[in-house]
Amino acid sequence: MPARTRSRSTRVVGACVAALTAAAVLGACGSDDSTATSTPSATTSAAATSTSAAATTTAGAESSAAESTQAGAPVTSPGEAATAPPAEPQTAPGFPGPTEVPTDARDAAFLDALRAEGVEPSGDGSSAINTANYICGAIDQGGSDEEIKTIVTALVGSDAVAAGVEITEEQAAQTADIYIATARSTYCS
Repeated sequence: MPARTRSRSTRVVGACVAALTAAAVLGACGSDDSTATSTPSATTSAAATSTSAAATTTAGAESSAAESTQAGAPVTSPGEAATAPPAEPQTAPGFPGPTEVPTDARDAAFLDALRAEGVEPSGDGSSAINTANYICGAIDQGGSDEEIKTIVTALVGSDAVAAGVEITEEQAAQTADIYIATARSTYCS
């Protein structure tokens, strides 16, 4: 019986060794090394198997690099990435955006109607106009009155916090009612 136990143990140990060896071989095959080098190389599977093909490819790459240097192409130093950001940051024209949001007659009518109801939109009114756009879009898509009021109450509260004004939940809900009624009467077509 001990001979039988010994062979079973040997098989288990052998299987474990085979599994570990397979894992090591598979792990060595896939390298995640993605570091860039200053020497360009173009290798294919045929070039990888042949030393002379790799030497020819590298020599060809070096001669084409020398030709491009003579032709006046920009060259980066080995320590500098070719995609390095410019020394001085560049901004896009008009960045960070317009200082005044253009409004049309419908926007102005909505903002004036809010003011007439005692609600002073914060800032330039763009947040109030965005809220009106949401209200009209939600109505068009069949949103429930309860859902619309919940979102508008949150928007009104967020706008107040951003403006540095403290309001209660009840005040935000009352203001949301004004926004919704005003948007329905002056903004939504």
